Amino acid sequence: MAYVSRLKKEYKERVISALKEEFGYKNVMEVPQLKKIVVSRGVGAAVADKKLIDHAVEELTNITGQRAIATMSKKDVAAFKLRKGMPIGAKVTLRGERMYEFLDRLITSALPRVRDFQGIRATGFDGRGNYSLGVTEQIIFPEINIDKINRIDGMDITFVTSADTDKEAKSLLTELGLPFKKK
Repeated sequence: MAYVSRLKKEYKERVISALKEEFGYKNVMEVPQLKKIVVSRGVGAAVADKKLIDHAVEELTNITGQRAIATMSKKDVAAFKLRKGMPIGAKVTLRGERMYEFLDRLITSALPRVRDFQGIRATGFDGRGNYSLGVTEQIIFPEINIDKINRIDGMDITFVTSADTDKEAKSLLTELGLPFKKK
């Protein structure tokens, strides 16, 4: 039997029926689903030190369990001493089982390690059913060894859903377990 992550199983068994009941979907295929999670990190200081990109790629690879890639600048910016094609960040796009595993680790072990955590803000929706979340420290992930990091950096986590509205996307993410702040 093939491995199925806990959150994917929960989505199929509980979340689909809860969303169908809440929004009155007639078909299972209408129910919004999580398509991908993009974890990205900008490294502005990489203009001066190229090794910072390697560290960022390595840390994102450790956190997500999938090889990260370096992102390149698209244009020249003289004020920042930036040339087109220079590496300035790192990103990973997660789909399928790895996406659900990462989401499960984020909800159960990483977010509770944030100091004075009250929940995540519900203002990160883009109007098309996608949600972006900023994490200020990479050390909240248990995969990161605090003794081996050069500097504490943040990262952006974007949840791309098939939902048409922000309300549907928020319901989906809430059902999956993301702890939004209570008003």
